[in-house]
Amino acid sequence: LKKLVKRGNTILVIEHNLDVIKTADYIIDLGPEGGEEGGYVVAKGTPEQVAQTDTHTGRFLRKVLQEETRKIENSSPEKAGISAS
Repeated sequence: LKKLVKRGNTILVIEHNLDVIKTADYIIDLGPEGGEEGGYVVAKGTPEQVAQTDTHTGRFLRKVLQEETRKIENSSPEKAGISAS
């Protein structure tokens, strides 16, 4: 997908995998439920914006993004005892 984007293509993905969703430039979240109880735009925006909503996707995406942030913070040079001096 990244190669297609680099070539200037627009990609539309219908996905439930949060590891894919978190890499999107823009999300349109349909809900609030599935089937006859869904089909309405319940959130839209960047992954970070959607993660702040109280939708099913927002709540789960928030957890994924928080975990990713923790991993980055725990792998920082300061945590490993490495200094720039």
